[in-house]
Amino acid sequence: MKNYRLQIISFIGILLLITAACSFSASTAKIKDAYTARDNNGVPQKTSTFAQDEIFYCMVVLANAPEDTVVKAVWYAVDVEGSEPNFILSEKEFTGGGEMTFNLSNDKLWPIGSYKVELYLNGENQKTLDFAVQ
Repeated sequence: MKNYRLQIISFIGILLLITAACSFSASTAKIKDAYTARDNNGVPQKTSTFAQDEIFYCMVVLANAPEDTVVKAVWYAVDVEGSEPNFILSEKEFTGGGEMTFNLSNDKLWPIGSYKVELYLNGENQKTLDFAVQ
């Protein structure tokens, strides 16, 4: 009788492990490369310093990313005159794999100071890129 109970408990334990394994989905997606850039005749040019009238670009290259991978960019004015520290300027989210281009423009001149863009992969902060406007 004891042996029979042990077999039933073992069987239930194995079923629970199989069920957990089937419902578990681990993504190996990662940010392979990310950088801030300016537009140079339609070609992104890496930079960490922008002029006041430029559009900010953030180029993101993913590796091992399925098409349902979510990448979010959150743009901040870190230390800019006339703005509170770490003021969120904008957020944008894309779903997909491969390469993504985020951008942020302004109808006026960007204030001189320091900025950053935080990159989130499937909801987790993965990378922060610092840049400046001079």
